[in-house]
Amino acid sequence: MTSSSSMDATTTTTTTIGVHNSSATINHLATTVTTTATTSLSFLASHSLTSNVYNLGHAAGQSIRQLQLTLLLLNNDNDITTNDTTNGNDTTNGNILNNLVDMELKHILTNYQTWWLTLVKKDPIHVLIETVLVSFLVYLIFYHKKNNIRKQMKDRLSNEEIKFLLKDWKDHGRLPLGHDDSCIDCNGDGDGNGNGNGDGDGGNGNGGYDINTSQRQGQGQDGNTKYQEYNNSIPKNDIIIQSMNGSKLTVTIRKHGTRMHRTGNEKLQAQHKQTQEQEQEQEQMHEHSRENGNSDELDQDHTDTDADVDADPDTTTVHDKHGGKEIVGYWEDGLAIYADGTREEKDTATQQNPHNPLEPPEVLPTEGFQIDTDGMWEEKFGDHEDSKPYGPTSIGADITFSSSNHLFGLPEHASSMQLRDTTGDDAHYKEPYRLYNLDVFEYELDETMALYGEVPLIISQSSTTGTSGVFWFNPSETFVDVETVSEKEAGSGVGMGSKTHWMSESGIIDLFFLPGPDPRTIYEQYARLTGRVELPPMFSLGYHQCRWNYRDEADVYQVHDKFEELDYPYDVLWLDIEHTDGKRYFTWDANQFPNPIPMQEKLSGQGRKMVTIVDPHIKRDNEYYIHKEATAKGLYIKDKTGKKDYDGWCWPGSSSYLDFTSEKVRSWWADQFAYNRYSGSTPSLYTWNDMNEPSVFNGPEVSMQKDLRNLEGVEHREWHNLYGILFQRATAEGLVRRNEGENIRPFVLSRSFFAGSQRHGAIWTGDNESSWEHLKIAVPMLLSLNVGALSFVGADVGGFFGNPDAELMTRWMQAGAYQPFFRGHAHHDAKRREPWMFGEEWMVKMRRAAMARYALLPYWYTIFREASVTGMPVMRAMWMEYPEIEELYNIDDQFLVGADLLVKPITGSGESSTQVLFPNRDTWYDVDTMTAIATERTTEELKFSTVTVESDIDKIPVYQRGGSIIPRKLRLRRSSQMMTHDPYTLYVALDNEQKASGTIYMDDENTFDHGRKGYYAEAKISVDMNSATIQCQVEGTNYEWIASQQVVTRMIERIVIMGLVRAPSQVSVESTSLEFDYNGDKGVLVIRKPNVSALGVWKISIS
Repeated sequence: MTSSSSMDATTTTTTTIGVHNSSATINHLATTVTTTATTSLSFLASHSLTSNVYNLGHAAGQSIRQLQLTLLLLNNDNDITTNDTTNGNDTTNGNILNNLVDMELKHILTNYQTWWLTLVKKDPIHVLIETVLVSFLVYLIFYHKKNNIRKQMKDRLSNEEIKFLLKDWKDHGRLPLGHDDSCIDCNGDGDGNGNGNGDGDGGNGNGGYDINTSQRQGQGQDGNTKYQEYNNSIPKNDIIIQSMNGSKLTVTIRKHGTRMHRTGNEKLQAQHKQTQEQEQEQEQMHEHSRENGNSDELDQDHTDTDADVDADPDTTTVHDKHGGKEIVGYWEDGLAIYADGTREEKDTATQQNPHNPLEPPEVLPTEGFQIDTDGMWEEKFGDHEDSKPYGPTSIGADITFSSSNHLFGLPEHASSMQLRDTTGDDAHYKEPYRLYNLDVFEYELDETMALYGEVPLIISQSSTTGTSGVFWFNPSETFVDVETVSEKEAGSGVGMGSKTHWMSESGIIDLFFLPGPDPRTIYEQYARLTGRVELPPMFSLGYHQCRWNYRDEADVYQVHDKFEELDYPYDVLWLDIEHTDGKRYFTWDANQFPNPIPMQEKLSGQGRKMVTIVDPHIKRDNEYYIHKEATAKGLYIKDKTGKKDYDGWCWPGSSSYLDFTSEKVRSWWADQFAYNRYSGSTPSLYTWNDMNEPSVFNGPEVSMQKDLRNLEGVEHREWHNLYGILFQRATAEGLVRRNEGENIRPFVLSRSFFAGSQRHGAIWTGDNESSWEHLKIAVPMLLSLNVGALSFVGADVGGFFGNPDAELMTRWMQAGAYQPFFRGHAHHDAKRREPWMFGEEWMVKMRRAAMARYALLPYWYTIFREASVTGMPVMRAMWMEYPEIEELYNIDDQFLVGADLLVKPITGSGESSTQVLFPNRDTWYDVDTMTAIATERTTEELKFSTVTVESDIDKIPVYQRGGSIIPRKLRLRRSSQMMTHDPYTLYVALDNEQKASGTIYMDDENTFDHGRKGYYAEAKISVDMNSATIQCQVEGTNYEWIASQQVVTRMIERIVIMGLVRAPSQVSVESTSLEFDYNGDKGVLVIRKPNVSALGVWKISIS
């Protein structure tokens, strides 16, 4: 496909990137660019994420001024053509990289290149013949069933030949050993259905997934990609994108066939040595068996044993490391449970690091590097084996952010918000950031280890070139190295830059450049790719009380009644896995929860909801209706043969896993939430999706083997990171579908996620710990999730593991009150920690924090509405609102809720004061005292002030921005539902010009009518003390609904104005005088009972 854009000016040189693909479902990129700066560019990208044409240039306000060369997406039959319009020349050159390793065909290895270069100039018939011949050779060599023959061929490649190949790569930009790191040409053969044949470089033909439909998009990696340098000024394979604000992005496309590692890594050296010794021992056994004429029988026996160990969790096969003990199950950390009641102990001395099993590849091999040929095909991980039937299939790219050394994103990691170097002399980490969704038991802090979810997005922020970003759409296991580089290396000319190296195990290169040039614009661009956050129902923004587990109905009633007694607001009470009948989801334990419907109705009658857990693993019990029907319909993920249902171990024991990549399976799953299917459920019952990475206790890294198959036959490695989002999506669809008219908003909490999860519900940071360190890391983790556009996020208040003391629990409740998702949770081994368990004094402090949250629910709801429209995160890093202040870029211990509340949680024991960084261009008011903070006047040199503020145990530092109006509801209620018709109090914080403005968003807080029928309104309130007026205008689309609401609800009972420099003499509305008080010491005016509605148009005058 080739497309050209219109030119507004005469150009001298035009570079066209064409992407040719026989699949109609994916047309990645077609654009014509010019080197003339005055050219108006239309940047067209039709992509699988949106299923329609997305004009990125126009969406960015035509912010792209110059593209020297743009995204090269490796797909079938890609080419790059340089058209020199000045002389009419049109040249297309290509060469082929042969990737044949087998030394039995060494003569082809040496003669193949010359043959192809001659052949490609002839007619297509010869090319077709060549392709057939190569495909046949691929089958003979790499899909031969005898492992020992394959190993013999690889072993014959001598050290001298390896050195020759490395030199050839350095000299010519190619490596015929299955690792074409410059991707001049990449041999591979894909069938468009994910079942490609790879010939050395592992051109595994697994296309990408559309995360809206989860259908395979496009064909596999084509082997005959052709490349030609278009300009001597551009380094080979580098793609430079420059936007109007001066930011530049350099992309180097790479296709990795095998993996490389640093030889200095002793753990890997030991592992490789052990693997080689095991292979030698197996080879000796084969030799002995062949001498006795029974090699086939030995091969078959060995294969069957491995399969049994991987597939059957009930196996009693004895392994040496288990000391002859019988295995009866597995725990969440992946360690075995024995029949005698003991558990396997973790071997920390010899265990390979499970979170970063291999070092990332370097850009070019240098002294001290070697090729890991042992991992090109079969790989072992402890007791597990990955058959890798398509061989090495990895792809990668180097992406350089010029003039920026502040990168953010790549959630989820328990580390700082700003990405830190993983390579180079000053690297903070020794391993790259790993993106691979895993159930990590007791995760470590300040690590790049993989956690429960991932978003492959990096945002760059620079004070000189603005905001830009890269979205790497690939759901397979991915590693990302980050390095700060010099001005010269970055190619910026205006300061240090940042270089990133991306490598994904499989899939295709599907890369999006987000040109910005500011945070708000970039999140609008990203939202158009992956979707906006759905407006959650109001109750879900309240406090959630959870524990593993509330034992029975009596326990539920006791906890609920205690909240009622203490006037402690909460909205949702949760039940963990023990509420079920033997971990059979959609069921109830008949002894502990015999009357689930009356239980839910009692809580619902007092304004509360309930949540039950529903996980993706299904107990393999032929009497369990879910398993019985899923088996009969063939809905489960298959083993590596694609024939048998996969059998793994999780909470119920032996379990199978539904294939949520299938639309048929997702629809069936959604049907299970119908009230006549989920017995004991009511409209006030919502859902918690856990263990959806997916978690498999006896699997590699407590997850699935990568060579399992979905119902289309595609390997698990291709869609691993999509499993969680697709599970949450199907659950949310079920909660919508269960109600007549499908008009009630769902609420689903998920632990695992991917880009786009913001459309389906809330996310939490998983199994954290009751410690000050975990409280401290919560804010950076949540900010990183918001960088990834996941706004509805939270960390478990109090920590999941362990026992917090009263001070820690109080500080965590205070911090949690200002995170988007607000839930307390605890492990079953932890002591009970409901707020009253710490005594009356501490309960009062925690209740005060919860009351502050409930008072701000109108504001929370309004900024969630903003996020659902603009894509702007709810919980914002300081740089998102103050991109001009570079000193704030790496600040991740304070944050903004929306644009108007600055929050600095206290995260240390015994702290009674803290330092807050205030941007000087705004005035800031303490929300408790309503007095202005003394800051410096902003100048070019002084853009922020560091102020030490008091923060004793009753105080969390929170400040309102001058120029804003924040709505609150101050009447203490037991739940958000009870507050629906309560009046508003407006808190007005005047700026330096004595002005302020704000919005209140209003709808029914529960249905989709705001979008379907236009049943919503926005009150636009402005204050100007220069003209001495307060005014309200109402915006909406259905004014009949607005008129029907304002008579009985949405009244404003009080207006508080902070920063007023003069006392008023009179306040009136429509000639009616109003009551008011003025505190001259604080400069605070309080107007009482104005008797106006937030849904009405009115004006208040101040004399």
